[in-house]
Amino acid sequence: MDETERRKTEQLRICLERDVQAKSVKTGFDDVKLVHRCLPEIDLDAVNLSTTFLNHQFQAPLMISAMTGGSKEAARVNANLAEAADRLGIGMCVGSQRAALENPKLEQTFTVAREKAPKAFISANIGFSELLHYGLKDIQRAVDMIEADALTIHLNPLQESLQHEAKPRFKGIGERIQKLTPQLHVPVIVKETGAGVAKEDAVFLEKAGVKAIDVAGAGGTSWSAVEHYRALEAGDKDKAKIAGTFWDWGIPTAISLVEVRSVTSLEIVASGGLGNGVDVVKALYLGARLGGLATALLDPANVSADAVIQRLNRFIREIKTAMTLVGAKSVDDLRVNPLLIVGTTAEWMRQRGLSLERR
Repeated sequence: MDETERRKTEQLRICLERDVQAKSVKTGFDDVKLVHRCLPEIDLDAVNLSTTFLNHQFQAPLMISAMTGGSKEAARVNANLAEAADRLGIGMCVGSQRAALENPKLEQTFTVAREKAPKAFISANIGFSELLHYGLKDIQRAVDMIEADALTIHLNPLQESLQHEAKPRFKGIGERIQKLTPQLHVPVIVKETGAGVAKEDAVFLEKAGVKAIDVAGAGGTSWSAVEHYRALEAGDKDKAKIAGTFWDWGIPTAISLVEVRSVTSLEIVASGGLGNGVDVVKALYLGARLGGLATALLDPANVSADAVIQRLNRFIREIKTAMTLVGAKSVDDLRVNPLLIVGTTAEWMRQRGLSLERR
């Protein structure tokens, strides 16, 4: 097993076995208050959850967020997630394909996604580190490998800074995104990995030609926590201590969503700690096109596609129920319904000059 495959295997195992959720930081969705309608005049079964994302039709406003790949254990997980996505008519982003670029023998841990989901929207995925090491031909190979509908570039400077074996480099990433984006034949999504996206970066990314942002904010899985445990297992107590310091670092998901919406016209995926369908509805209210789910699906994905579908159907039922109770018959209706924002999120918006009005 090479270094990248070993790291992916360790990360997947730690996410399944350890508590790697944020501790003190919250997603911000508790500060978003929906206005209940006691006379909604809408039947629950009449609620239409269909929406579009990057010109693709989704049967529900959900994306299975990037979780894993690049190890034999990951192949089963990706197969179950992809089959669920295809059967429910939603989207999926595979995990980082770096391992397959380094070792073609691992391609099957990713290609299984398209095999199991011939009709679903699937995004390829590379990390910002790969932008510094691979040219257009290799990056296009990641897209072609799974016949992807988009390419996700994940930004994880926090995690890269904390990996006990890493030598992170960050300079030049923005320039590489600017150069790469117009050369690809699929749209580019930029995704954070648990620390959120600030408005300053969102403006740059829109100018660079990126078509969508997955904010992946703080409040869900902490990749600092994952690296904390990896460092402990490697016997690097100093790195483990440093990683623990940054356990709750980042911009909460709901706040990051408003940061991006306030200054760009990009399509947005809201991921990072969405715990139920009500959180998804709140994200849609705040301007997201889709709610992204990862950790909530990891345990069932380790079992079967049917287990994933059962979990997703619970989210879908909760979304429909919440939309009924606010009087919204469609996803578009949500964007004109009233809501309140209070607490830390409201204060953050005030100090940062953020508004829910589209740019």
